[in-house]
Amino acid sequence: MIPEARLMKIHVVAVAGTGMGALAGLLVELGHEVTGSDVAFDPPIGPALVEWGVKTRRGFDTAHLSPAPDLVVVGNVCRPNNVEARAAIDGGLEYTHIAGALDRFVLQGASPLVVAGTHGKTTTTSLSAWLLEATGYQPGFLIGGLPKNFPRGFRAPRREPERRLPTGDKPLRRPPFVLEGDEYDTAFFEKTAKFLHYRAEVVILTSIEHDHIDIYPELEQYLAAFRQLLQRLPENGLLIANAADPLVRRVVDEALGDDARVAWYALDGDDTGGKPPHWLAAPAIFAAEGTTFDLYAGGVLAGRFVSPLPGHHNLRNAVAALGACAQGYGAKLKDLGPALARFAGVRRRQDLIGAPRGISVYDDFAHHPTAVRETLRALRQKHPSGKLFAVFEPRSATACRNLHQHEYVECWNDADEVLFAPLGRDNLPESERLDLAAVVTELGQRGRAARQLPSVEAILDALCIVAAPGDTIALLSNGAFGGIHAKLLARLA
Repeated sequence: MIPEARLMKIHVVAVAGTGMGALAGLLVELGHEVTGSDVAFDPPIGPALVEWGVKTRRGFDTAHLSPAPDLVVVGNVCRPNNVEARAAIDGGLEYTHIAGALDRFVLQGASPLVVAGTHGKTTTTSLSAWLLEATGYQPGFLIGGLPKNFPRGFRAPRREPERRLPTGDKPLRRPPFVLEGDEYDTAFFEKTAKFLHYRAEVVILTSIEHDHIDIYPELEQYLAAFRQLLQRLPENGLLIANAADPLVRRVVDEALGDDARVAWYALDGDDTGGKPPHWLAAPAIFAAEGTTFDLYAGGVLAGRFVSPLPGHHNLRNAVAALGACAQGYGAKLKDLGPALARFAGVRRRQDLIGAPRGISVYDDFAHHPTAVRETLRALRQKHPSGKLFAVFEPRSATACRNLHQHEYVECWNDADEVLFAPLGRDNLPESERLDLAAVVTELGQRGRAARQLPSVEAILDALCIVAAPGDTIALLSNGAFGGIHAKLLARLA
């Protein structure tokens, strides 16, 4: 708890998102009195807010600002005409966004580990926080998901003297605070990437692939945000960068060049474009229980490790997290290995939500074609027998557009059948819209079973006919998907 003189009454506008809800809970943990408004408070975040001590207010109404709070935090989903945000700004109340609140209340006293990249942020952030926790560092964290190794997705950083890095010749590092480095813009009144506000001392850069085209219409704009992040690394900073990703290599070269603060990571056999990986994993066994691999640090074998997460993409996430915790904060690899084996994962990331009648049903946040491909590849490795049904809801601003029209034909190779839900956005011009009918047609021409269905109920009907014991169903969406998860489990049972 912070001193009484610094306690504030804080109101959070649009509090029911995963990130904003976690921020609200973190502010309560710090001792503030927090209220929050939103149009709905659906599970799991709605009940969690109440449990965390956030006083919820349904809908957006200027009455929620009376009596006037000391600070208003505006979520980035709010438009300029949001009545509460507008009233706070026009009424002269002090206001900020999620990044401003973190900077003010948390980051200045911590050593931020920021996990950035198009893919893998939530899993890698959760794993990094767990590895530091299991090796005694007691990190603070803010995660845009629900990590299974912690009771909630946030924790305030501890306040204690800084610790020196193992080399002994670098500046002191303060207690770690691990957070997901979102490149999305911060608020309607602050159109810069969130991660630029996070005072990063250690950065993991997992991947770069053009995304969020509603914010970054051109690839160069997207790359510029990542360059700015890297250029803000302090003298004692460290970048753990994916050497197998061409755009990561390009951005690092343009932002930092041949800098001693960069440590590359890769898997054995990756094309690294000539970048020598300091952290290298040689996969040995992919099995239902996870991935066994040999880890090399600076060319020296550090031992055999086991990650419970399936898939090559998750192995890369594990290597990045191991590198950041060991090289960035001084955690011992001999302690990190057992901790990695105990990582339980994150809800909505290859999350087994049930197996009625022997049919494994997974919930996954994947919506970008690369994430879809890697998720299905990992599930096929985990479940080599039986059919794999992929059920996809294109919902994000990028997924609903035709930017990846071709890629949405190429990413289903591990699925036996693909079922497409309707587009989650109906306000896009037809010229910009993803043509699902064309995707289905092209998949059919390639001999791959695919259907476009008109509703969640139609998808449920179809799955109950075709799914059999031993099969796997992957529900892929970055939204609630019309409550399909609970409905499917009930119908299959």
